Amino acid sequence: MHPIALLLSIVFITYVALISVPYVRHVSRPPGDARDFAWHLFVPCRDEEAVIGATTAHLRAGFPQAHVWVIDDASVDGTARKVRSVAESDSRVHLVSRRLPEARTGKGEALNAAYRALDRWLPADTDRSRVIVGVIDADGQPAANCLDMCAADHLFGDPEVSSVQVIVRMVNRDNPRPFPRRGRLVNALGQALVRMQDLEFRVPISAIQLTRRHTRTVALGGNGQFTRLHALDTVRRQYGRPWGGSLLEDYELSVHLLLTGHRTAYTPDTYVDQEGLPSLRRLITQRTRWGQGTMQCCRYLPRLWSCRHLPRTGKLEVGYFLLAPWTQLFGTFAFLAPLGILACDAAIPGASPAAVSAWPTGGGLVLYLLLGITPPATWGPLYVWRCEPATGLCGAIGYGLAYAVYIVLLFYVTSWRAFFRILLGRSTWSKTRRNAEAHQGTAAVET
Repeated sequence: MHPIALLLSIVFITYVALISVPYVRHVSRPPGDARDFAWHLFVPCRDEEAVIGATTAHLRAGFPQAHVWVIDDASVDGTARKVRSVAESDSRVHLVSRRLPEARTGKGEALNAAYRALDRWLPADTDRSRVIVGVIDADGQPAANCLDMCAADHLFGDPEVSSVQVIVRMVNRDNPRPFPRRGRLVNALGQALVRMQDLEFRVPISAIQLTRRHTRTVALGGNGQFTRLHALDTVRRQYGRPWGGSLLEDYELSVHLLLTGHRTAYTPDTYVDQEGLPSLRRLITQRTRWGQGTMQCCRYLPRLWSCRHLPRTGKLEVGYFLLAPWTQLFGTFAFLAPLGILACDAAIPGASPAAVSAWPTGGGLVLYLLLGITPPATWGPLYVWRCEPATGLCGAIGYGLAYAVYIVLLFYVTSWRAFFRILLGRSTWSKTRRNAEAHQGTAAVET
């Protein structure tokens, strides 16, 4: 099987090289004027008492022209009380309350509730093409230039653009003690995990999104997504609601926008900050949900492939993304299993099956490992060059090697967890606990 693994490694190296080009060549463009549009920011909340006060204050102070719609998804803590107290004195803060049994059915349904509330609130003669709906996580803090940049001529200033996604950063990437009550080693590992998430979002994911601008398949994320209201109206008419029931509701909305002929865009010239997760357990919970949601969206592949709105390169890109969790299952056997066999044979000569002789040893094994490690490791130097120039060469190499390990451990594990959840018929939406909740030992549910 090792020729297949080597071939896949070469394909992946080629892919990384291709998507690196738009990232390296990107040049920032000037912002527009946010006053040209009406902004409504949706903030879905489920037991977010620890962060919602600061987020609401940040949004109102930074974007006084925007309306903030906080969706309380049947929280059992003081989330609703905090928001209600602000809304009583600020007419631009709105509380959308959801109650059981309809509540707690996923982030998509919470956003749909805010969409319906906004629809009822707006005057009938509103120009819905100039109303922009943004989705900000309960811990999200957009940059001061976020709305102006989204209003730029090449983004919402272009009437053909229906949605814009901005880059996401980890606000706690420099925090040396993510676990205040734990020891030095635990904190070092936690900080490294947050740093890898920051690297992931700001470099490889950004590179993918910049490449998608050419394939016309830019995807919306769960945080920092902005969409014209009239585009959400089109999706609702076609599919019954703007956000679907997938566990990856943001990408599902992207698919629906593509299928209805809308154009999505991306900019790394502004950002939204959010908390990175220093806990491996909580990160695996989050990424398992994302992986399972991607697997669920595979049902759209036939429609996407026959969609007349997408170029052929766009269809290939979407197919590659949606099939990625499934190929990672195969990759477990193509990449990791052979290494385990070789390690066993090296430790106990003759202990592994005879088929092991077909695998490379010595220099061949080194080449095999280099081909597997090189693609993800290249993002470390690019991250330092673009985002953290004070880190230095050794740090750049260290980040690259750490990211290679991060990718292997995280994506292979979460793909298998997502696969078994599908086999077992488990599709409940699992909330990821905030860092403040974890430190306080609150009773937020995490399954």
